[in-house]
Amino acid sequence: MGVKTLEGSLNAAGLRFALVLPRFNEVFGRRLLGAALDCLQRHGARESDLMVARVPGCFELPAAVAGLQAKGGVDAVIALGVLIRGATSHYEYVAAEAARGLGDCARRGGCPVTYGVVTAENQEQALERCGGKIGNRGWDAALAAIEMARLSSAISDGEGFSTASRS
Repeated sequence: MGVKTLEGSLNAAGLRFALVLPRFNEVFGRRLLGAALDCLQRHGARESDLMVARVPGCFELPAAVAGLQAKGGVDAVIALGVLIRGATSHYEYVAAEAARGLGDCARRGGCPVTYGVVTAENQEQALERCGGKIGNRGWDAALAAIEMARLSSAISDGEGFSTASRS
């Protein structure tokens, strides 16, 4: 016998994804978006099943994600963005609120939400995480979205324990 294991596959075929991207720090954001779209399509998603929603900055990400979840019709939402520390404390407030708000959306449900927001001390670090030496957080968030959408579907389809199996 063995332990029952549920996990999502990395097959994006037939799934619909919304990607939310701020206009702020767009030079880095475009790199995240390009990698996320490439990942989804390489794993079977059709271009017609992908939607990009643009917001002013990372602070606005949670509101757009919550709206997309409420509207329905998507299997996962991918939040992307880049925050680079500046000379004031503004960075900490925006980073904390974006993470908290996206976490709230993920816990609230409707569909899975993945976090592809880069927080960096400087532009060099941001570049490293947007397709440089460290990889691309956009790709990583898209891959996680595929897996979570498939896992969510498996759970919804009752592939876990049934209530009748308890004695």
